[in-house]
Amino acid sequence: MHRMLALVALSLPLVVALANPRTSLAQDENLIPAPPAADPADVESIDSIIAALYEVISGPAGERDWDRFLSLFAPRATLSPMVPRPDGSIPVRVITPEEYVQVGGAYFRENPFYEVEAGRELERFGNVANAMSFYESRRAPDEEPFTHGVNSITLIHDGARWYVLSIAWDEVREGLPAPPYRD
Repeated sequence: MHRMLALVALSLPLVVALANPRTSLAQDENLIPAPPAADPADVESIDSIIAALYEVISGPAGERDWDRFLSLFAPRATLSPMVPRPDGSIPVRVITPEEYVQVGGAYFRENPFYEVEAGRELERFGNVANAMSFYESRRAPDEEPFTHGVNSITLIHDGARWYVLSIAWDEVREGLPAPPYRD
């Protein structure tokens, strides 16, 4: 009983702060660095932010517009590749968009990569949405995909724009077929 009261007492200030519309951890410059400014056209709708997400990582070998990429994400956003290793194990990896830029940047400088959305199932409740976005990845726009899978994209709206809060993805493989919402 005492532990429960202590836990409630410790969590109450955080709950009150988050419930207060004038308090926002995302806007406190001392806690979280601000992402680059987003192009309003990229973040005005769920369709536009998902399109921008695929566009910004796609292209011939070379640099990507990483400021545009980072501008799509909420502070403290996460990315989680849930793709099995060759031995079948599935490590839980959670990285930040900034860490993705470091790893992805090195890969994309040397490799062409084109990813497109090929189907979507969307659930939305107010300012929260989850898109199960079926993707196809190619080395050239006119080639057959070398892989495909699903990006589970959690999106939030702050009254002014959409943000990507998280992306977790997995690939289609034996025993895990393409979902029914594939185009």
